[in-house]
Amino acid sequence: MSTSTPTHDKYFVPTPSLYPVILSAGLLLLASGFIFSINQHTAGKWMMIAGTVLIVGMIFRWFGKVIAESQGGMYKSWEDKSFRWGMVAFICSEIAFFGAFFGALFFTRVISVPELASFDPHFTMYKDFLPTWPSAGPGGNVLGHEYKSAQFTPMGAWGIPAINTLILLTSGATVTWAHWGLLKNNRKQLVIGLFLTIILGLSFISLQAFEYHHAYTELGLTLGAGVYGSTFFMLTGFHGFHVTLGTIMLIVILVRSMKGHFTPEHHFGFEGVAWYWHFVDVVWLGLFVFVYWL
Repeated sequence: MSTSTPTHDKYFVPTPSLYPVILSAGLLLLASGFIFSINQHTAGKWMMIAGTVLIVGMIFRWFGKVIAESQGGMYKSWEDKSFRWGMVAFICSEIAFFGAFFGALFFTRVISVPELASFDPHFTMYKDFLPTWPSAGPGGNVLGHEYKSAQFTPMGAWGIPAINTLILLTSGATVTWAHWGLLKNNRKQLVIGLFLTIILGLSFISLQAFEYHHAYTELGLTLGAGVYGSTFFMLTGFHGFHVTLGTIMLIVILVRSMKGHFTPEHHFGFEGVAWYWHFVDVVWLGLFVFVYWL
């Protein structure tokens, strides 16, 4: 969405924009750079930096255009409905995205590992192979012609993960409290609720970064630590990425709220971010139960 086209009376139609293309290029650079980085290619780091700069820049530019259109009165009831259905479609796509990774986790735990255990008792995939969960294979190092499985300690649930669960559940309550303030036209409650939600989001991100450092340096749990390590970091890493994006969006909403944007009747910008934040909360509950706890 970019510059306005005021010739359409019933439905606002934005002019063509390169923002989606540039944002997609940033995501491609970020993902490709990550793949290069974990395979020890020096270009990976710079690709990730370039991708991050493109993504952040385009988000703020795109948000800025949408905000200007909204404040300019371009969005009426039909546009509001379009945004709501668009957000529903986006969240459904996110459910499919995380569902694929949860599916990989369940397939490995419930089907693959038990089937390997049901083979000939003399069968072994590699030395010291144990068909149990968490599984260290396939992962580790090949020394000569001998495979050495990864040695790691699984991440427990009752520590930082439990604290992060409490943090995200509390943040869901604070963003809802902020919404109540907006509906009552209580600007102070709205701003305080958003500020508390952002603090909780930043706390979650900081604790997860500490957890990753602990996993790599003390537990031996890395992306290369077998199927457990790869599923653990892919699920929690993508969730952390979504929390980071959600926190950035909440900061934008907070700044807009402090400038007097949003009314009890017209505030889908707030609602859309709140929906996204609640979705992130629900995904984390699934992660806590199936990745950390069980």
